[in-house]
Amino acid sequence: MRLFVGVRVSMAAVDAIADLARSLREAAPELPLRWVPPANYHVTLKFLGEVRPEAVEAVRDAVGAGLRDEAALRFATRGVGAFPALERARVLWVGVDDPGHRLAALAAAVEAAVTPLGFPRERRAFHPHVTIARVRGVADVRAAVIGFTEQPCSETAADRVTLFESRIKPGGSEYVVRAEWPLRQTGPVQPESGQPS
Repeated sequence: MRLFVGVRVSMAAVDAIADLARSLREAAPELPLRWVPPANYHVTLKFLGEVRPEAVEAVRDAVGAGLRDEAALRFATRGVGAFPALERARVLWVGVDDPGHRLAALAAAVEAAVTPLGFPRERRAFHPHVTIARVRGVADVRAAVIGFTEQPCSETAADRVTLFESRIKPGGSEYVVRAEWPLRQTGPVQPESGQPS
């Protein structure tokens, strides 16, 4: 099972990011991009990779314990960027404003929870983002994204963290929820109506 831990974005953010992706696709139809379906938009906290089915329960219990004291949060999505760089892009993403580094704290908590289970620590610094397209090969996308680098999308009120299984299908990846962990409510942060479950 190919697993990752992530946070879904709100329906308002999904709609706004999908509109941005549509505008970008129309502005640069020549780019060799595979677009991510809006239903798959999320922020990855930890990619676990291939996991034996019998190990899923241990992952669920460890992450649940690690997130027990973590509170619900809000974050905003805005602007387009690329990994590893705009001039040699392999992935296009929409950026995430992470006030107080709350998403980074969630990622660190998940990392600490699964490391004792044998999952290697991530060597790269955590950079919250929503992947919107993958490049077939490598492309220079600077001219294409110039008008979109600061475009705001929307806010997300996140009240849970999700364990996803990624199933590779002919038309792209399909995500199946394997576990969810609620985040502690502190009062003012409430999930938006229509947020995907």
